Amino acid sequence: MSNSPLDRLREVCLALPHTHEVEAWGEPTFRVKNKLFAMYAAPTNHHGAGRHGVWLNCAAENQRQLVASDPTRYFVPPYVGKSGWVGVWIDKRPRWREVEELVRDAYRRTAPKRVLAELDG
Repeated sequence: MSNSPLDRLREVCLALPHTHEVEAWGEPTFRVKNKLFAMYAAPTNHHGAGRHGVWLNCAAENQRQLVASDPTRYFVPPYVGKSGWVGVWIDKRPRWREVEELVRDAYRRTAPKRVLAELDG
């Protein structure tokens, strides 16, 4: 297993049913039935602002609560933040259990009902 934040994120995202990776905007994105639920933000471009991060589909209220609770771990990402997405820094000792929970929540917000029924079945 790699120690790379991107490799760990891939493991988390691709473990979910019907999930696949697509490069978009020069970065890996993760989709369920071609619907976007997570986007990697590399430290080498403006999306990552010098750090490894992930942007996740999130309810606007949850985004506000997460960012308010710990702005050193969570942030409002550009472009999609106004739609409620939340950014999570995945470098500097991330809490991977929390990241995994947020990825699953993003997946559940995005996946079609029949995929969720299969997952919960």
